Amino acid sequence: MRTALVIGTGLIGTSAALALAARGVVVHLADHDPEQARTAAALGAGTDEAPAGQVDLAIVAAPPAHVAATLADAMRRGAARGYLDVASVKGGPRRELEALGLDLTPYIGTHPMSGREKSGPLAASGDLFEGRPWVLTPTRDTDTEVLNLALELVSHCRAVPVVMDADAHDRAVALVSHMPHLVSSMVAARLEHAEETAVRLCGQGIRDVTRIAASDPRMWIDILSANPGPVADLLADVSADLDETVTALRALQSSDEDKRREGATGIEDVLRRGNAGQVRVPGKHGSAPRVYEVVAVLIDDQPGQLARIFADAGMAGVNIEDVRIEHATGQQAGLVQLMVEPKAVPVLSAALRERGWALRQ
Repeated sequence: MRTALVIGTGLIGTSAALALAARGVVVHLADHDPEQARTAAALGAGTDEAPAGQVDLAIVAAPPAHVAATLADAMRRGAARGYLDVASVKGGPRRELEALGLDLTPYIGTHPMSGREKSGPLAASGDLFEGRPWVLTPTRDTDTEVLNLALELVSHCRAVPVVMDADAHDRAVALVSHMPHLVSSMVAARLEHAEETAVRLCGQGIRDVTRIAASDPRMWIDILSANPGPVADLLADVSADLDETVTALRALQSSDEDKRREGATGIEDVLRRGNAGQVRVPGKHGSAPRVYEVVAVLIDDQPGQLARIFADAGMAGVNIEDVRIEHATGQQAGLVQLMVEPKAVPVLSAALRERGWALRQ
């Protein structure tokens, strides 16, 4: 691939353009908002000048509702040898293109499974997709050259290609992305009118659950409008679990011992099923999940504290597998939770204490 046209210079489009440009591909940028394309160009994602002729690959990074129309326009103009989109739903756009009577041999639907809560070109990064799955949904009609161009794009972005059927993809993202976003928003909505004294007690748990609720509602309306059925089916299942959980909790309030026992059994059931589902979430780099132990270090909220901890861990020969930070309410202090292999806990703990760090048991 020598040339590419990225149509839509938001987070995903600009991030892909940055990755391609960094690897020597000549990237042309287009957007319904010319100022957004100019911003992406200023970031080094390519040029906002139109290509002089046909490019190798056109990448449509428009909202799902506009993907088919944008693709159809580019294909009718003969803008590229191959075409793909990066929308978060795949079945709908392809059916729309089929209904328009277009030749779909030069097209493949794709979806990079990566993103951020922020949108727009200023939130983009050339390494946004690194190590992340990038779904490809070829059909029997997909031209081999187009599939190879898509694979080359994925390689340039250092993502991991995953081949799926389009409708199976839509059901999958409803489960792992779209439904969880709505549930996160519903939990976060409980905080909107909560008393300030309650909100000030927020800890890492509520932050974890509500983090993705910070995303742009307009973007999510587009996404959910393109995949409403599978998401509604999953939420109906969640609703049934909620009803059963509410019933179990009410039973725990009963003065009848048998009812309390039934309530406890119901709560235990949903918690155990949660355990069983959570362990299926892939671990680092998509590998099987592993159990790490935590070394908790008290720190002041001052520059260089984290760098010192990581440097001291490195000097001790310990690899930090993951990290979390809990900020103390009303204090310029926090707790850094270092996730390490169980066998590394005594080594790291001793090294950090020797270097003056305060550890919490």
